[in-house]
Amino acid sequence: MTETATSGTLGEVLAELAGLEDPRVREANGKRGDDHGVNLSQLRAVAKRLKTQQELARALWATGDTAARLLALLVCQPKAFERDELDAMLREARAPKVHDWLVNYVVKKSPHAEDLRVAWTADPDPVVASAGWALTSERVAKKPEGLDLPGLLDTIEAEMKEAPDRLQWAMNTTLAVIGIEHPEHRARALDIGERLEVLKDYPTPPNCTSPFAPIWINEMVRRQSKA
Repeated sequence: MTETATSGTLGEVLAELAGLEDPRVREANGKRGDDHGVNLSQLRAVAKRLKTQQELARALWATGDTAARLLALLVCQPKAFERDELDAMLREARAPKVHDWLVNYVVKKSPHAEDLRVAWTADPDPVVASAGWALTSERVAKKPEGLDLPGLLDTIEAEMKEAPDRLQWAMNTTLAVIGIEHPEHRARALDIGERLEVLKDYPTPPNCTSPFAPIWINEMVRRQSKA
């Protein structure tokens, strides 16, 4: 355990992150749109030593540095953020990994998640809207009561094909989750996926499930039937 990692001042933590910078990691991350060069396992190790520090998290976020923001999301208190603070953070989070961690590690645990889901899904910014659809997928799977699932399928059918990449991916996930979790809508979800062919040719590594919704739905239903 290093002194700099446990004392937790902003300058010390930033210095440690700078020391973890690896040009090879930065190059690999850059191909995915993430502008940082810190190995995520090492980043998580720093977060584990720091434990939860909300004010440090806010200070790390304010630097605008991608690695610092990822660390901020690991040491923050998700329920301590106000609704408008989370909204502003999301609009600043253009790096895909920061966007993903903010939604999954922080917003999903926030009491403002549903309010933000509704607002973001209707936002004209496709990156913001993709966060709304990510939260919608979570609700479809875990708390679907009150959701208009046929209406969601209508929107996906009408808009997913031409949506920008991140928004398209998030809408496709909602489509798949509806098909997996709700048998009464499965046939329609499969039909939409087959007709739109979104992500049909997405390169999928061996032993991984394709994100193409019909393959994804059928594979997960098959696994559930065996469980």
